[in-house]
Parts: sequence; C-alpha cells; structure tokens
Amino acid sequence: METSSFISATVLLILVTDPLGNIPLFIGLLRQVDQARRRRIIIREVIFAFAILLFFLFFGRHVLEIMHVSETSLGIAGGVILFLIALKMIFPHAEGVFAHQVKGEPFLVPLAIPFIAGPSAIATVLLLVSREPQRMGEWIAALTVAMLVSAVVLGFAEKIADFLGEQVTMAFERLMGLILTAIAIEMLLNGIQTFVLQLHKATPL
Repeated sequence: METSSFISATVLLILVTDPLGNIPLFIGLLRQVDQARRRRIIIREVIFAFAILLFFLFFGRHVLEIMHVSETSLGIAGGVILFLIALKMIFPHAEGVFAHQVKGEPFLVPLAIPFIAGPSAIATVLLLVSREPQRMGEWIAALTVAMLVSAVVLGFAEKIADFLGEQVTMAFERLMGLILTAIAIEMLLNGIQTFVLQLHKATPL
C-alpha cells in the first residue's frame, strides 16, 4: 500500500509539473539565451520550483489553518484547478498552456512559477500533506523524483523535441491531459462526497 501511494504521488506530481508539455515553452523562452547557459538556467529554475513546492509541503498546512481553508475545500479547488490545466493540455492554445512574454534571461517567472511549480502542483503537495502528514518522507521523496524527471527532460528539451517531433510531443501532451482529467474528476468527486457526508452529519434529523 505504501509503495502504491508513493508511486501514485510521484506519477501525479510528474503529471502536474508536466515536463514534457513544458519542452516547447522552455525552448521558446530560452531561444534567445546563449546555449552554454541554458542547462544551468534550467537547473536553477528547477531548484527554485523544488524549493517553492517544499515550502508548501512543510508549511502549507499552517497557511491553510491561518486562512481557515478546510481539506475538503482544498480537494475541490485542487480538482477544479487540475481539470482546467488538463483541458488546456488537451486543447492547447497557440501560445501554450500559459501565455507569458519574457525579454532577456528568465528568472523565477515564468519558468519556475508557474510552468513547473504552478497552482496545480502547489495544490497537489498541499493535498498530499494535509491528508497524510505522517508520510512526509514519502511525499518529499516523490517530489524529489518528480523534480529530477523535470530537470532531465527539460535539460535535454531540444534533443527530445527533435527526436520525438512536434506531432508525437503533442500526442503525449494530450495523453497526459486525459490522465490528469481523470485524476481531477476523482478529486472533485471525493471532495464533493466528503462535503455531503459532513453536511449530513451536521444536519440534525
């Protein structure tokens, strides 16, 4: 059960950080940057994204408590966010999932945020730790693996894009969008079911 949860969390984090879908975005934004610096920039931005997601993994629960946001609300909101991101992956716009214009060398925005550590990734780590905080070690390991995958994929973005071609890359992107849609619907249904049960318990017969 623990192995299954770790694998599920890792796969989910890889899907929401979407390294394959970020390939054309990173290539486009780093095209004007000297080739010798591109990989160093990618590593730097992945580290930034990792640090941001780790922050929410460790302190996200306290933020939610301060804002009086329940786990049920977070689950429903996370499902909505994932669903919207998934729709944009399945039906991409010409400018990509997010539209940003950056001049010069990108720093933190938009590569680390929101391309890697976007709303869906933040919502996912918050959900993981809020539901089972005692398994923090597993969630850190899952996040680490997901970030390593992002670093490797984005580090070889141009070679992967050349090898796969635009059509295959788009096909993978839409396939991941379909999987993410199913996960989003499951999160929404679980959140709504929990809300209905809580409402039923709170309402006297």
